[in-house]
Amino acid sequence: MTSNPGDRTALLTLGVDGGTFRLRPAERPDLPGILRLLADDQLGSSREDASDPAPYEEAFAAIDADPAHLLLVGEVAPADASGTRLVATFQLSFLPGLSRRGSWRAQLEAVRVSEDLRGQGVGAAMVEWAIEESRRRGCSLVQLTTDKSRTAAHRFYDRLGFAASHEGMKLVL
Repeated sequence: MTSNPGDRTALLTLGVDGGTFRLRPAERPDLPGILRLLADDQLGSSREDASDPAPYEEAFAAIDADPAHLLLVGEVAPADASGTRLVATFQLSFLPGLSRRGSWRAQLEAVRVSEDLRGQGVGAAMVEWAIEESRRRGCSLVQLTTDKSRTAAHRFYDRLGFAASHEGMKLVL
């Protein structure tokens, strides 16, 4: 996906092969690119179905309207300024809780980086940004879940200091 970078505020910039990576808040026109990233692996390809965009549009509107949720995208701008390409995304949600002395926690969801940029530090930079934003907002921890079959993701999060301290459970409705 390409777009005109305009004057969008970058939350993070990083040099990568092919240009400059910029992290920024997602906008409605980014939705098709986000869905492409979510569906770009074995698990996502079986879960996502963009043929009916209505549920995704409703979810985007709800996330965008709630300051407790951030949906972010990463784009690469080539040196020739010929446009940008959407290459990464994640959602960061801030949750109040009574446990841990009433502390807030951050939930990191749907972290995706285009395959051609993996190994260049993009994912690590995004997660580190999310950790710092969570600290800035007074959270006492950042939590995430990752499918048991995603062993590369487990190694990635281990390297960033996350610990598999709990057993997650889900009930599909």
